[in-house]
This record gives sequence, structure tokens and C-alpha cells, in this order.
Amino acid sequence: MFKPLILYIGLRYTRAKRRTQFISFITLTSVLGIALGVTALITVLSVMNGFESELRQRILGMTAHSTITGHGGELDHWQVLKEKLHNYPHVQGAAPFVNGQVMINAGRRVSGTLLRGILPEQEPAVSEVGEKMQAGALTDLQAGQYQIVLGSELATYLGVMVGDKVTVISPQVNSTPAGIIPRLRRFTVSGIFEVGMYEYDRNMAIIHIDDAAKLLRMEGSVSGLRLKLDDLFNAPQISRELANALSGEYFVSDWTQAHNNFFRAIQTEKRVMFIILLLIVAVAAFNIVSTLVMVVTDKRGDIAILKTQGLTPMSVMGIFITLGSIIGLIGTALGTVCGVLLALNVETIVPAIEKFFGVNFMAADVYYISSLPSKLVWTDVYVIAIVAFSLSLLATIYPAWQASRVNPAEVLRYE
Repeated sequence: MFKPLILYIGLRYTRAKRRTQFISFITLTSVLGIALGVTALITVLSVMNGFESELRQRILGMTAHSTITGHGGELDHWQVLKEKLHNYPHVQGAAPFVNGQVMINAGRRVSGTLLRGILPEQEPAVSEVGEKMQAGALTDLQAGQYQIVLGSELATYLGVMVGDKVTVISPQVNSTPAGIIPRLRRFTVSGIFEVGMYEYDRNMAIIHIDDAAKLLRMEGSVSGLRLKLDDLFNAPQISRELANALSGEYFVSDWTQAHNNFFRAIQTEKRVMFIILLLIVAVAAFNIVSTLVMVVTDKRGDIAILKTQGLTPMSVMGIFITLGSIIGLIGTALGTVCGVLLALNVETIVPAIEKFFGVNFMAADVYYISSLPSKLVWTDVYVIAIVAFSLSLLATIYPAWQASRVNPAEVLRYE
């Protein structure tokens, strides 16, 4: 079916004669359509992979791989538990924390905030916030000094800088002769961090764990222990094993439980985008059908002559499958090259476009990430290329079958 003669004739039909310029134009649009679809698929999936990777990195920079808490929301004797965890092979680091919802006031501005109490010397073992400080350092937090580290967006909203004072209002209340009043504490801003994720930069503040325990009335206990594991992707399995090892005395959760729906939504979006963009490739691929039908109509005389010289119907099919395959192969190869180049350089191209037109595609107060990351996964490239070429090959079958059914006697009667 694909002898050298068949391949030669198929290749010969790719070159247009003067009277078949329109067919060549349709062929060109088919090639460009496949190339455009493949380019879009590779680029979009690379950007979505980049988003997923960047989000995971930024979320896990602030969120522990695994968290151990007490069943009542408080954890007593955490030092003993922390020492016990040192013997567990998958745990690389552990640090206590105290969490609470508070209001922060500065001047006329008030903002609801997640307040996290930490031990500054132990926090680097489980998070990267210490590496994201714009001003000050986590080690500036000293017990009893009532200092606070704010997210950059929160500091901007409150209009404060390092050295300024803010008032932290706790939901805990004090009973006084004048009635019930909320607990207030004046803090000094000692640092500002920026992790590049609006959710944390706008809604989180960090203080020393002893100050947090006093403010939230948790003296002698903490909210839990945050853990860093040796394999974050195996966190669910490790967390289950850890819960069993601790005999069910504590509640153990992992980062996938806290953000499971979020990352599942990203995976669903990736599948939907793949299907939608694949339709572009399918439309372009099936343009090959119309191209080959016109070629078959134009070459009916040639087909008849070749059949009278002994060419079999299968060989005729081979000619037109070769022709369609070349169109699909060129389009797929061109799209793959363009898609890979675009995916590798999208982080440079998009900022240049934003600067040239004076626009901002990714507003920080709307999107989790204000830049457009890209992560090229070669497995995606291979799958896209194979699917695109397969669709092109599938589109050749019907026209090739029609060509194989040409009756030489009927055609040559009118030649």
C-alpha cells in the first residue's frame, strides 16, 4: 500500500499546478489550522500547568504539608509530641502555631485578619515566610514585646510601615464593671512579608506564639503542630499512617484536604480546555477531507490511467492517505515547534505586551497570581502531537476510499 511509487505520487500531488491554486490554498489553510490548534493547546496547557505549580508552591510556602491538632481545637503538651515526631522517618520538620480570627485597626482603617502565632526560630522548618520578608525579619518577634508582621497588601490597606502601631481586637471578651468589652492589644509593626499570593498578603498577620496565646486565652496550649514531610505529593498517605501511629489521639490533616476542591477544579479546567482546543484541531484536520475530495475530483483521470496500468484500489488509497498525512504532519510539526517556543517564552512575551499596550491582564486583587507562569510538560506535547496527527490521518480515510472506487472505464469514456 505504501510502496516507493505510491509515496512518490502522493508527494507529487502536494505540488500545485496553475489550475489547482485554489486547492493549494485550501491545503494551506488546513496546515495552518492544525498548526494554530496545536500551538494553542500546548501553550494553554503549559500556562495552566504553570498556574498549578506556582499556586501549589505559594500555598505550601504558607501552608504546612500536614497539620496535627487536638480534638478540641487545642493541643496540650505539644513539646512531647514534637519530640515523638522526630523519630518518624517522613517528618522533616515540625513547629507549633496558634491560629485565630481578629480585627486589626490602624487609624480609620479596620480589617478582618487571620492571626497566626509562631515560634520564630522554629517556623523556617515548616514554611518559607521568613524568606519572603520585604522589611524586618521573623526573628524580630520577641515574646512580650507585642510585635506583629503584616502581609504587604494588608499593610498597604492599613497605611502602616515598620515601626507604626496597630490595634489587634480579639473576639475574646473581658467582663468589667462597665460591661463586656472586647480584648484589645496594641502591637508594633516589626516586619512586612510578601509571598505573592493575594489571599495571604492581604489577610494574614504573624505574631509571637506567646503573645498569641495570651491574646486568645490559650496559655499553656497551642492550636497544633505544622509538619513538613519528605514527599508533599504523598502527604495523604503519610498523614493516615501518622494518625494510626498516634493511636487516634490527635486529628491529622494534610494540605490536599484544605485545598482539595481548588486543585481538583484546576484539573477539571485543564481537561475542559484540552477538549475545547482539541476541537480547533479537529475542525482543521477535517478540512483535509474537503481538500482531498477536491484533489480526487481533479485527479480522476490520473487515477483511471494508473488503474489501467495495474494499480490496485489499496494503492490508490495509499496515494491519498500519503497526501493527507503529509498535510497533517507538516501542520502538527509546525504547531508543535511554535507551541513549545511560545510556552517557553510566554513569561517574557506577556509582560512585553502588557507594557506596550499599557494593560494588566492579571490584576493582583482579582487573581491568586498576578503574573502568567508557564511550565512545559513534554508528556502533554507528545500526547497533543499524536492526537493531532491521528485526527489528520483519520480525515484521509473517506476521500482515499472514494478515490479507490473510481471506475476507469467510466472516467476515460469522457477524456
